[in-house]
Amino acid sequence: MPRNVFPLDSTRSFTDQQLTGHNRWHPDIPAQVHVKPGDTFRVDCREWFDGAIHNDDSADDILDAPLDGVHVLSGPIAVEGAQPGDLLIVDILDVGPIPQEDSGPLAGQGWGYTGVFATRNGGGFLTEQFPDAYKVIWDFQGGTATSRHVPGVSFTGIVHPGLMGTAPSPELLGRWNAREQALIDTDPDRVPPLALPPNPDSAILGSLTGADFDRAAAEAARTAPPRENGGNQDIKNLTKGSRVFYPVFVDGANLSMGDLHFSQGDGEITFCGAIEMGGFIDLHVDVIKGGMATYGVSENAIFVPGNTDPQYSEWIAFSGTSVTLDGEQRYLDSHLSYQRACLHAIDYLTNFGYSPIQAYMILGAAPIEGRLSGVVDIPNSCSTVYLPTGIFDFDVKPGKNGPHRIDPGPGVPHSVA
Repeated sequence: MPRNVFPLDSTRSFTDQQLTGHNRWHPDIPAQVHVKPGDTFRVDCREWFDGAIHNDDSADDILDAPLDGVHVLSGPIAVEGAQPGDLLIVDILDVGPIPQEDSGPLAGQGWGYTGVFATRNGGGFLTEQFPDAYKVIWDFQGGTATSRHVPGVSFTGIVHPGLMGTAPSPELLGRWNAREQALIDTDPDRVPPLALPPNPDSAILGSLTGADFDRAAAEAARTAPPRENGGNQDIKNLTKGSRVFYPVFVDGANLSMGDLHFSQGDGEITFCGAIEMGGFIDLHVDVIKGGMATYGVSENAIFVPGNTDPQYSEWIAFSGTSVTLDGEQRYLDSHLSYQRACLHAIDYLTNFGYSPIQAYMILGAAPIEGRLSGVVDIPNSCSTVYLPTGIFDFDVKPGKNGPHRIDPGPGVPHSVA
């Protein structure tokens, strides 16, 4: 096992550890760990809500989730010699649930969860159709996930970090805050909000204290969206065997990571989505001096996907176009066409006995593939959702004898404000 440079104790909260990570982006958060180019090391990662979500049959914890406190990230990790303008090479050697802890109260101890936030808390990709809070618990056995809340489904997880990235420079942080505030200002009372501005409440900034903490907390960016530094990209194929090239904006690069997922469908459409868990990630790092200019990577990471994904060979696919549910034509709106493809998949699965929310949870957690299939044929964008048929315990394809009907079981826990 590689040297663990950021250990976490499952019996203690995130802020009561040997090393304290952070939940905001800011260039002044001190590095907690220093490594050298060529080093291989392990990092423990806490589940993104720091244990606030429970293995039970209630969705109240999703409804009341402490959103101001996410994501709890391990880091920053400074890489010796990395300077602004370099590319940081990060190899994901291994990633998985909390080692040697197959049961316990924390997500990652043999289980994980998928949630849908209530609209007032951010909703999900289909928040108009699913405006309330829901939760599904998934049990892990080996590399397979099953759920008492969604029967008839089992699949191999594509384990990956939902969030990993380098620290922003002061200039880059300023651009983030300015452009996101400008967006908020176009509709400041929107529910859910258009973006999340800096919020000192619940900020965790590593070892910063006093006036330095207060200043940084007022400026630090929330970790919810992906940005030029990587961040919360939620790319399901960023898994074991992947190599990522991150732009470096500060001395040492200050790499951080967290939000581990046991599995996820393309788009993480449930938002509190994928199968959330704590766990570990083994990394190898190196530096390409001047790599940002050499390769034209001025912003946003590029990566080589890993080759350990489960091999599903048969799929059933659903398409959608950029026409709203009430028949309004939109111009090449790929976001809308992907929504419509997902809704068509959900409608289809209800013919087999699933409730709409059970079908939605399958699309968020299972390794579906989402594709932009046509983006030039005005006025309709076409998006497609590929659902692997092998995840079902029955034949999910259309047939002359009609659909197999499953017992939906107790259903998905649901909570209304």
